Amino acid sequence: MRLTRNTEPQNLTFVLQFLLLGFTDDPEIQSLIFSLFLFIYLVTLLGNLLIILGISFESHLHTPMYFFLSNLSFNDISFSTATVIKMLMNIQANDQSITYTGCLTQLFFVLVFAYFENFLLTVMAYDRYIAICHPLKYSIIMNPNFCFLLSLISLFISITDALIHTLMVQRLTFCTDLEIPHFFCELDQVIKLSCSDTHIDNIVVFVATCVFGGIPLCGIIYSYYHIVAAVLRIATLEGKYKAFSTCGAHLSVVSLFYGASSMVFISSAMSASPKKSAVASVMYSVLPQMMNPFIYSLRNKDMKVAIRNLLSRIVSLE
Repeated sequence: MRLTRNTEPQNLTFVLQFLLLGFTDDPEIQSLIFSLFLFIYLVTLLGNLLIILGISFESHLHTPMYFFLSNLSFNDISFSTATVIKMLMNIQANDQSITYTGCLTQLFFVLVFAYFENFLLTVMAYDRYIAICHPLKYSIIMNPNFCFLLSLISLFISITDALIHTLMVQRLTFCTDLEIPHFFCELDQVIKLSCSDTHIDNIVVFVATCVFGGIPLCGIIYSYYHIVAAVLRIATLEGKYKAFSTCGAHLSVVSLFYGASSMVFISSAMSASPKKSAVASVMYSVLPQMMNPFIYSLRNKDMKVAIRNLLSRIVSLE
């Protein structure tokens, strides 16, 4: 990684930092944004911790579905931490800078958690597919070792892909315009700042998005196609409702995550405004992580009971 004083690679020096411009320069609005995002982060942290602890303390929830849900909650905490904390620190310190190493580190972890969430949602769809379409084989197929292996493979692919992108960014040359019109170091925004030929980088990003985004989405659609077909074959209305209720929360989370990601893509394609792109990115990097615990707790009776029991334990300890 290098910095040049003009658009030609001459008189190269090391880049020390980037500037995260965020949403606005207005101090009053900055204070409002700080309060809003601090609230969102605390709600995200508390909600997902309740999900994780509730599942941990309830032995009857130690099943594949809730194992993946606890993984999703942990990933949501990590995803929100990777994007929000630095922005809050910058606003509080009135300093927009982020070091080059810090930017690459943030970029790496954002990619890891974004891809891991994508894969977890796919694995959870597969879990529901086996539970509804092959109930007699469910305990055999979705055994603890296989569930752990699915999570491990998903995490490994996420880390590998994020590492490839990060290493490719590291080889780029940057000009003196190091202002990122965003509240975190997003891959596309960092690549746009480069003076180097980014043709290969853009191709890799496009291929990775199609492969690691498109294939999991197709897997989710395939799973729910068979789920819907199986549910429609159930004779009683009560049976249909019971079957659909087991995957209703997951389908809501999938719709929120992919719907938000699609909005970001459409917004970026139709609008040249970096500020609008930054606002749109909130839709996939912050809001779904806050909403997921509410979706699962409100639509799942077992989670309601688990959280209620957990809160009772906490109160009894005081």
